[in-house]
Amino acid sequence: MRVQRLLPAVIGAVALFLGTATGASALPGASGAVMNPCGFYKTGSDAFYHHCTSDGSRVVIKVEVNFGPDYERCVAPGETWLGSASRIGGAYYAGRTC
Repeated sequence: MRVQRLLPAVIGAVALFLGTATGASALPGASGAVMNPCGFYKTGSDAFYHHCTSDGSRVVIKVEVNFGPDYERCVAPGETWLGSASRIGGAYYAGRTC
């Protein structure tokens, strides 16, 4: 069960690293990509999931809630606010569209 949660995070981190390592140096003003990375991220107070796609697909994500039940949510392309950063522990692609 732990591997199922860890594997998408590792894959996402590698993809994020490769994307910023190759794209950030090539694009002027690429700091926007670092500010809004693909997948789950937190700011100082909020938690977000950024679904990066060019085909307009909607995907199901699993949202991990601190001290509460986890839930699934369908998200459209772009940024989706998930809640307070202190309440949301993480989110990852559940492997299917909606």
